[in-house]
Amino acid sequence: MALKEPHLILGLGELLWDMLPEGPRLGGAPANFSVMAGRLGNHAVLLSRIGRDDLGRRAVEQLDPLPVDAGYVETDAEHETGRVTVDFEDGQPRYTIHQTAAWDFMELSDEWIRLAERADAVCFGSLAQRSPESRQTIQTLAAQVSSKCVRVFDVNLRTPFYSGEVIQESLELATVMKMNDAEVPLVLGLLGLPGGDAGSVGLTAGRDVEGAQRLGAERLLSEFPTLQMVAITRGARGSVLVTRDEWHEHPGLPVKVKDTIGAGDAFTAALTHYLLRGADLATLNEAGNRWGGWVASQVGAMPALTDAERDGIEAGIEGRD
Repeated sequence: MALKEPHLILGLGELLWDMLPEGPRLGGAPANFSVMAGRLGNHAVLLSRIGRDDLGRRAVEQLDPLPVDAGYVETDAEHETGRVTVDFEDGQPRYTIHQTAAWDFMELSDEWIRLAERADAVCFGSLAQRSPESRQTIQTLAAQVSSKCVRVFDVNLRTPFYSGEVIQESLELATVMKMNDAEVPLVLGLLGLPGGDAGSVGLTAGRDVEGAQRLGAERLLSEFPTLQMVAITRGARGSVLVTRDEWHEHPGLPVKVKDTIGAGDAFTAALTHYLLRGADLATLNEAGNRWGGWVASQVGAMPALTDAERDGIEAGIEGRD
């Protein structure tokens, strides 16, 4: 039997360096997503922009041995490679995102358009849309894909770089939306939908809150006709997936957390990977939590992955462990 070609998955947006207390570490949600999508066996292409500087050169060097196609990353002679200062409070990262960066000036090239026309999935967020130039590039590219392409909007709110307008325009393009529980009331509030307050959705534990999160997801599905699924991650408490016909909750997995940077991006990549293979909601949730948990148990968003670790995680997803 002939092997099927790997799915073409595009990660579109920021490539940057997280400036951590222990030193710089390559990241950016689309980059983290793309690396994980490549590790799962897809042809993962990162679409971003870096400066013609030392950090840009180091980014290319670090991506080169990883299973991600960085050959389409643009180079900017005028703007620096992106940087984010990361501090930790109670184990959770706090971000200071520096302006301006090369990824604020992404250009829609003919090469990018040709990739979009062939793509099986594309993932984009709100942060890279903070500038008019990249916002137009992202939204135009997302509109260029085929009707069968999975279009994932990974909200990824970073103060002060988001607005109701960007979220609404992105959701009008997306077929899948992913956010964390803290983002649920913010998104609903920015869109003027019921549930947009911290007391009713997402910031406290309990079944009533989790039910309110599902209700918020259902409101989003009702408001945006192209949207087919809303995924809400809840940290150690797992995740919930909601479609128009059904929903599924995952309780989470016991994980000894090293740091949470990139865990949500791994969840999104695993969700996308298995969605393209027609998996049911239970499998999608299991895959997202297994891979997100693995990244959280490691240091950094792009940790080394052994064959044994990958086989073990895949066995767990498939119920063989």
